[in-house]
Amino acid sequence: MNQTAAQIYQQNQVKTASPGDLTLMLYNGGIRFSKEAKMALEKQDVQKAHLSIIKIQDIIRELMVTLDQNVPISEQFMLMYDYMHNRTIEANLKKDGTIIAEVEEFFVQFRDTWKQAMLIAKRQPEGTQS
Repeated sequence: MNQTAAQIYQQNQVKTASPGDLTLMLYNGGIRFSKEAKMALEKQDVQKAHLSIIKIQDIIRELMVTLDQNVPISEQFMLMYDYMHNRTIEANLKKDGTIIAEVEEFFVQFRDTWKQAMLIAKRQPEGTQS
């Protein structure tokens, strides 16, 4: 199997990333595949749109299984991820880019909030919480 340097770099990045960074990568992947799906639907490339939407669903499922159920807010995240997953199923059935745009916006909001939370966490001394 011939791997490109970019693929090897990406694999190493994932293997060495912190859990927080992995979550950020998942959000960014959701945004990327949402854009791909919308573009494919605009071009009426149904197969590419389908594959991109499946990747979005895989990302959402990964976000769901990695939720720490001991954290109180996890229940709300699970409800949102479940909603997003159901919307991607609907978007795939209807080939509807507006639904994908809705899911993409959730990814953007989650990503931006997550980035802020990571910055705040890095500024705090270890072992303290606000």
